[in-house]
Amino acid sequence: MSLAIVEIPAERLGEYARVPSNFQVTSILQVELVDGGLGGLRLVEVRVDEPYLKDYDIDELPSDWPEQFDVSNWGFFLALDGATPAGGAAVAFDTRGVFMLEARRDLAVLWDIRVRPEYRGAGIPLFRRAAAWAGARGCRQLKAETQNVNVPACRFYRRMGCELGEIRRFGYAAVPHVAHEVMLNWYLALEGAENP
Repeated sequence: MSLAIVEIPAERLGEYARVPSNFQVTSILQVELVDGGLGGLRLVEVRVDEPYLKDYDIDELPSDWPEQFDVSNWGFFLALDGATPAGGAAVAFDTRGVFMLEARRDLAVLWDIRVRPEYRGAGIPLFRRAAAWAGARGCRQLKAETQNVNVPACRFYRRMGCELGEIRRFGYAAVPHVAHEVMLNWYLALEGAENP
């Protein structure tokens, strides 16, 4: 397998979207309150009774991003195996209206990362490329959001050196079809930068 990772313009997001963003949910990280929350929160992995498919593209497609946001400060990356899109990553930086950026100019957000199922676990360095891109723009941290239903992503972010910075139990309360999910925000300290 000979993969090339290329930075692409927003005009190629249709090609990017050819990489599926779905995965099988077989377990979740259940949030347990310790002493009603005063003693903190504990995440416990539990198997789901009936595994199901979660697809992030149901809510929005990559081609929708330029219509929703000014993506002129975003980085888009595509991993190609010849002409086949094997994976993609998108990084948001210094963009008004992107709540996840916390109004910080030293923070970038890994807006999306996806790998075609047959390439998962193959070691495509999309995350590292995204982190390097953010670091080159002076960012001190890279933030990645996932949910308690995406246990593989949580393990992946931890392997990449991220730390869990936020557990938002009611982060999706306003979105009925995912209101049961818990938002988990991971942070990576970028090389040469001190933690805030």
